[in-house]
Amino acid sequence: MDQSVATKEFPGGVGVLPLDQVARMSGLDFLTGIVSGSLPAPPIARTLGFTLSEVAPGRAVFTGQPDFAHYNPIGTVHGGWTATLLDSCMACAIQTTLEAGEIYTTVEIKVNYVRAVTDKLGPLRAIGELIHRGGRVATSHGRLVDASGKLYAHGSTTCMVMKP
Repeated sequence: MDQSVATKEFPGGVGVLPLDQVARMSGLDFLTGIVSGSLPAPPIARTLGFTLSEVAPGRAVFTGQPDFAHYNPIGTVHGGWTATLLDSCMACAIQTTLEAGEIYTTVEIKVNYVRAVTDKLGPLRAIGELIHRGGRVATSHGRLVDASGKLYAHGSTTCMVMKP
């Protein structure tokens, strides 16, 4: 799908492709299409203010800007925002290893919060890297860092890999 079609079908470049279209691409090709803008970004990216900014085999990086709209009642960014960025980068690191026709789902996610996140930090990067890819189970880990590399949270995930 070329960018003009994606923009026309999905206003703002945001949308969800039918699973049969996604299943015809490798995971890396699909995610590369999102990074390049030739495929739509998922709606959650707009809602929470993050983008898929980099992919390579076994690696996915999301960039997110914490916003006051993400605050919890005690005056910091809600942990769910952090967990979503980590879940996204870790799962997509696994997705880069999928062959056409394979799908996956998260089985477990673990997040460790190291420092408070606020809207004063500037953009943060969630960096996911593959640990293990088996026939049915894959694991990865992720780190949420600022521009200087300071760690704010880290986590791990386990995903099940399947053929539909």
